[in-house]
Amino acid sequence: MVPREIPPEFQVRVVAGAIAVLVAFLLLGARLWLLQVVHGPEMRSLSENNRIRLVRVPAARGVVYDRHGEILVDNRPAFDVVFVPEDAHDRRRVLRNVAAYLDESETAVHQMLHAPTKRPPYEGIVLRRDLDWRGVVALETHQLELPGVSVQVGPRRYYPFGPLAGHLLGYVGEVSESELKDGASDFRAGDLVGKASLEKSWDAELRGIPGGQQVEVDALGRRMRVLQEVPDVPGSTLTLTLDRDLQEAAERALGDAAGAIVALDPRNGEILVMVSHPAFDPNVFSRGIRPEEWRALVQDRLRPLNNRAVQGQFPPGSTFKMVVATGALEEGAVTATTGVSCSGGVQFGNHFFRCWKKGGHGGVNLHRAIVESCDVFFYQVGQRLGVDGIAEYAHRLGLGLPTGIRLEHEKTGTIPDTQWKRRRFHQPWFAGETLSVAIGQGYVTATPLQMAQMTAIIANGGTRYRPHYVKRIDAPDGTLREEVQPEVLGEAHLKSSTLQQVRAGMRDVVMSEAGTGKKARIPGIEVAGKTGTAQAVKLGEDRAGVNRGPQAARDHAWFVAFAPYENPEIAISCIVEHAGEHGGTVAAPIVQQVLAHYFGRNQGPSLPPTQEAAAEKQAMPAASPPASQGATLARADQLENERAVRREPPAAPPRASDGGPGGIGGAQGAASPRPSTARAPR
Repeated sequence: MVPREIPPEFQVRVVAGAIAVLVAFLLLGARLWLLQVVHGPEMRSLSENNRIRLVRVPAARGVVYDRHGEILVDNRPAFDVVFVPEDAHDRRRVLRNVAAYLDESETAVHQMLHAPTKRPPYEGIVLRRDLDWRGVVALETHQLELPGVSVQVGPRRYYPFGPLAGHLLGYVGEVSESELKDGASDFRAGDLVGKASLEKSWDAELRGIPGGQQVEVDALGRRMRVLQEVPDVPGSTLTLTLDRDLQEAAERALGDAAGAIVALDPRNGEILVMVSHPAFDPNVFSRGIRPEEWRALVQDRLRPLNNRAVQGQFPPGSTFKMVVATGALEEGAVTATTGVSCSGGVQFGNHFFRCWKKGGHGGVNLHRAIVESCDVFFYQVGQRLGVDGIAEYAHRLGLGLPTGIRLEHEKTGTIPDTQWKRRRFHQPWFAGETLSVAIGQGYVTATPLQMAQMTAIIANGGTRYRPHYVKRIDAPDGTLREEVQPEVLGEAHLKSSTLQQVRAGMRDVVMSEAGTGKKARIPGIEVAGKTGTAQAVKLGEDRAGVNRGPQAARDHAWFVAFAPYENPEIAISCIVEHAGEHGGTVAAPIVQQVLAHYFGRNQGPSLPPTQEAAAEKQAMPAASPPASQGATLARADQLENERAVRREPPAAPPRASDGGPGGIGGAQGAASPRPSTARAPR
């Protein structure tokens, strides 16, 4: 058989085809080499991530207890909706379905998808925190329509008493971009961290150490099984100095009024009570606060997010007379027998500075001036001491200085002197301004915590402790890690005779019939205190008219106290903003309820504070003989037993409103352009 000759054109085609096949195989081989050798580790990693994922397990934050072992802050299980964008081929459709099943707008769900710029691949983004059971069922039954979406269970911060002590406990929130950029932290996107107060200041101790899981997932990103697990380590347990039961009694006593109450142990600086009202519920933040809820809080004119106890700066009114009395005794400007005649006011230049008592107190000495809160006496003593002398002793008693409490944004108030005014206003100090300062008005401001600290210094003999609210730190297994010790910040260096006279005056403010704070009495306990009424704004001399006018212009009511007199265990300050009444009428009965609860007697005032305020208008104290410095406890008990005590729940004081100039809650702040110079009622 003769072979047939292959046409030349066909041979060319065969060669071209062979070359094409060879090139194709070469390209395929090169591609395989590129994928298997050059990009092999990367492809292997992507393949494993598509099947095996590392999931970070957040650690439970530490539990917080009060001083008696009651839980104040805990954790509870919660469901979170987590989305892994890499598992969804059509992200918009998936998010649209999620929005439908959660009854949310699609825009709102897209806004939740705020992935950080440095999010690692296949790391989930939390779309919704604390999902209710209806939402869990809706998502779980439609998993096939939601690739990349899963419901995960994790710990959620829980505050069992809601707003109780909310300003001290603080709240948590999702870590911010700025916190993620902080190289000193080990935060990851989606972590919950402390945002305010205790939760923020003690975040490092409370946060714990996250764990991890190696899980196998299917093509839709659904978890199939856990391959390996590293358990998380919960945060440390904190035991506070706070007394939950006493805190509740204080909040109940303050009622709906805007104001603050702070109670300290004068022996060591422990915080027993810290009330700021209006308050907020920290649970709203732990589940993820909604935009409308946040707007309602920040736009509320009463500013519920502000901690009035450490951030509210108010003129202290007549409670400041303790500072002036202390300085005058130390400097020899007055003695126990120094007498002043009060006829209802004093003329200074072209201004008449009135006493709160129109008819005057007659002849008064230091003791009676404290007991009956005579303004004229302190006008004259303030002139003798001078504003710089007043400022020195105010600082010795802790005013105008940070208390040192471990809370953010603490205010220091204002204690003016000649140099301060020159720096602040570029003006010299005028002698007439000293008279206003001497009765706690003018430029003077202080926080409720500072006033409680001042009272504690007088009570304990002159030692200034750092206020603290954490008693001990324990490991999750109960092992003691640290016991917080009292810290002395300084000594007032006051003579014992000075403290004895000031304390005796404060005792008779409460324990004598002539005292302005007798509504703070407790049977069987000697209470020492001082009333104060501070003007929020200067509106002339008709204070009665002002206190019937707009609430934002009404006077603040103060009361500070310590007890028992001989061996003090508790020092307390209370302010009711814009109460429009005297401190002895509104604030003293509130403190009485707190002290009565503390000493276990639970006997309220004879009338609720609002009813007592009305009765007080009908019978203002007339001129009384000088109070006896030796008023005995037996006499106080006898007087108390003569009163008919009606056992009915105390009514709350009238609701106060915000809106005064400067400071928080309308208090006069350090930036006030002009001081008030009118009288300071008791």
